[in-house]
Amino acid sequence: MPDETLSKDRILVVDDTPDSLRFLVDTLERENMAVLIANSGEAAIELLNHVTPDLILMDAVMPGLSGFEATRNIKRTPDHAHIPVIFMTGLTDPENVVAAMEAGGVDYVRKPIVVSELLARLRVHLSNARISHGSRLALDATGRHLIAVDDRGALLWCTPQAENLIARILPGWAKEEKRLPAELARPVERLCGGSLGAGASLRAEAGDFEVELTLVEAEKPGERLIRLTEIREDAQVELLQKQHGLTRREAEVLLWVSYGKPNRVISEILDISPRTVNKHLEKVFEKLGVETRAAATAMAVRTVTG
Repeated sequence: MPDETLSKDRILVVDDTPDSLRFLVDTLERENMAVLIANSGEAAIELLNHVTPDLILMDAVMPGLSGFEATRNIKRTPDHAHIPVIFMTGLTDPENVVAAMEAGGVDYVRKPIVVSELLARLRVHLSNARISHGSRLALDATGRHLIAVDDRGALLWCTPQAENLIARILPGWAKEEKRLPAELARPVERLCGGSLGAGASLRAEAGDFEVELTLVEAEKPGERLIRLTEIREDAQVELLQKQHGLTRREAEVLLWVSYGKPNRVISEILDISPRTVNKHLEKVFEKLGVETRAAATAMAVRTVTG
């Protein structure tokens, strides 16, 4: 018989006060949520090594590792960075609210907790997290090099492929820094600062290769999606090889076909006979499952532009 808790929203409650824990567990279980508990920041981090909740309710002030520090630790871990954290605090100073947001929190509720307010905030952030995480997973699975920035050009999130590309530009770079390398920050600022629409693009020098930055249509207010494309012939050949199971020579032929070059010109560029180009092209058609040069070109363009 399947475990019913797997279909429930799983909430991790982190609080060092037994009475608060008991109150929150009773409240959430009445709403048919599965509740996990930790009585310290250290215990919460240890628990996350074994289970991934859908949302975390985090007490801001605790002995030992505070809620702020625990959240920063959680957000530095890629497998847990997507989990929304709502802070619970009796602190009313604006700087504490700012500290909660800077630590990675998505919201906060004040103690003593008003149940209706807490449940309303929980439902909103659970729904947003499902949509955001599901979209991110879909983007990751497609191998897209995408970053999302705010209107000022600060990084909001990026796919793993984009993260790897940026780390090649600036070794040691981590997305938690929220700041893009200077090579990308300047064109990103230009793309976000004007009235440019989807499809607008700029190029940036990045060591031994170039990166093309292209604005992508985004529906979420305050978020600009930008596709990164590595402009380097070798990289495009490798991408075609990997995506379509081609030999290197077949990928080279396909790349030049996608540039609109006839067989005669391709043979001169690659220093092979036109007949050999034809043979490679026949194999390419077979592996791509297409019959025409136009169809092969369309697939190649989609692959190298992401």
